[in-house]
Amino acid sequence: MGTKYQEVHRRSVEQPQAFWAEQAGLIHWNKTFQEVLDYSRPPFAKWFVGGETNLCYNAVDRHLEERADQNALIYISTETREYKTYTFNDLHIEVQRMAAVLQSLGVGKGDRVLIYMPMIPQAIFAMLAMVRLGAIHSVVFGGFAAHSLATRIDDAQPKVMITADAGMRNGKPVPYKHLVDEALRLAQTPPEKVVIVNRGLDKDMPITAGRDLDYARLRAEHTNAVVPVTWVESSHPSYILYTSGTTGKPKGVQRDTGGYAVALAASMKYIYCGEPGETFFSTSDIGWVVGHSYIVYGPLLNGMATVVYEGMPTRPNAGIWWKIVQDYKVSVMFSAPTAIRVLKKQDPAFLKQYDISSLKHVFLAGEPLDETTARWIEGELGVPIYDHFWQTETGWAILAGQPGIEKMPTKPGSPSFPAYGYNVKLLQEDGEEITAANEKGVVAIIPPLPPGCLSTVWGQDERFVETYFTGFKDKLIYSTFDWGIRDEDGYYFILGRTDDVINVAGHRLGTREIEEAISSHDAIAEVAVVGVADALKGQMPLAFAVVKDAASVATPELCAALEKEVMGIVDGSLGAIARPSRVCFVGQLPKTRSGKVLRRSIQALAEGRDPGDLTTLDDVVGVEQVKAVLAAAK
Repeated sequence: MGTKYQEVHRRSVEQPQAFWAEQAGLIHWNKTFQEVLDYSRPPFAKWFVGGETNLCYNAVDRHLEERADQNALIYISTETREYKTYTFNDLHIEVQRMAAVLQSLGVGKGDRVLIYMPMIPQAIFAMLAMVRLGAIHSVVFGGFAAHSLATRIDDAQPKVMITADAGMRNGKPVPYKHLVDEALRLAQTPPEKVVIVNRGLDKDMPITAGRDLDYARLRAEHTNAVVPVTWVESSHPSYILYTSGTTGKPKGVQRDTGGYAVALAASMKYIYCGEPGETFFSTSDIGWVVGHSYIVYGPLLNGMATVVYEGMPTRPNAGIWWKIVQDYKVSVMFSAPTAIRVLKKQDPAFLKQYDISSLKHVFLAGEPLDETTARWIEGELGVPIYDHFWQTETGWAILAGQPGIEKMPTKPGSPSFPAYGYNVKLLQEDGEEITAANEKGVVAIIPPLPPGCLSTVWGQDERFVETYFTGFKDKLIYSTFDWGIRDEDGYYFILGRTDDVINVAGHRLGTREIEEAISSHDAIAEVAVVGVADALKGQMPLAFAVVKDAASVATPELCAALEKEVMGIVDGSLGAIARPSRVCFVGQLPKTRSGKVLRRSIQALAEGRDPGDLTTLDDVVGVEQVKAVLAAAK
């Protein structure tokens, strides 16, 4: 752990007001804040109190003087073969047109607008237009089922909704409008108007007269619109983003404006090392927090061009991402371990076809990065790979390598050290701190949470406290609900969710540890381990693995031989106590559209229970394959 990093981190947690006052200089303030931090009502933190700013102004307007003609938004759709580049000046014009359209529909400061759209430029215009007006956007991932969409509508109660006729995935249209109509029928508080971006992908798109409006027509009415920025106080909500909860009621993460802008601007400097004029490529989607922070706001705040990509990592071939890096001189890339594991199954020659010399770093987040995948991608690309750990709730990294402060060695599979501003501790479940190396604990944050983190749960202050700050008896501490360890060098390793820990005959085993061991076998491309109820031992691990070559499991004899080899690796790495009861080979794992494996659903199927809400599935093939191998095993 480097001396300079330690010094910066120590100051950020011991003198947070002085530290963050300095970082506040990275953005424009229309009115200077009177107080850096108001923590008079723990655990609620208000940053840069009394300061007035605007996310859209900082992301777009303030760059016009120096870089009006520089690329700001690079739209690439390998699904529709559309490619379009917008300069900062173009973006400024389009955002004002969108803002004028929303104003004409009565949208103003504090109003909510729900976005249910594919990865197209108009979605980004809408997000920026809303924060320009002081309105609050709520982006729901395009393709969510009608019921899920309806519950979010009722929670946010938007005045207007913006959608599209359809998205595109793997060469096939994914109609949206019929889902929107069904959601509005189910919702108790549907919006008054629905604005539709018609891409011409759904010829049978239904229209409700008087409610549904065509964006192209509305835009034409506001071609020359000039919409001034609405300055808002720092704590004014910028958006609501829904994340999974333990109850049926949606949990809306509420983000502020000033603290979020400062946090993202600082992260571009200290973590991602992006420079104004360079290009940032995040392979995520605006329906998820990464899309908000590092497709839209982070790069634009920093004066960078951002890539908005609609497509698959393997279409038209597995080299498409690297072609984008070459063609647009991408300097910083952000993706997920799942996507890298998908590429790992493809011909490695695709990684060598393009000139990626502009690429300085690749950052991976969203789930634990296994050592095998980390070593593979770093070796193939020849650029530094940074694992980092964060959550929808935090909005930016909790644990991360911070090369902008000090370049330090990385360890495969580790997100390195706490980011500046985060007072991270490993705690036992009773709240006692773990100081010894390599002992498991819950990854926790001593409040106040730094700028950029959620300010509350939308409309549910009590839920904010109860969900995140009551996990440790008599102590007001934020729980990430993730297990972790810290090695003798101070590097953190994330072991999985606290509810993914398997208790085998009194021994607590993280699913991540078993997955790591199994994935080290040369034949395994991907693996998910779940804990299944066992009458004798409480729980037993059960593994579901995807192989690189289907021929390796083409016969029952080959399956049995590979399963025996995998078991042997687990025995050797972790001991017989961690050995899975079975290793089941499937063609694919059940995943959400964002690429996360649905482990809880796999566990439910293995225990003969209802797998729960499957509306976020990419497709049902993974679930059917799990069902089939479980039936065969019985």
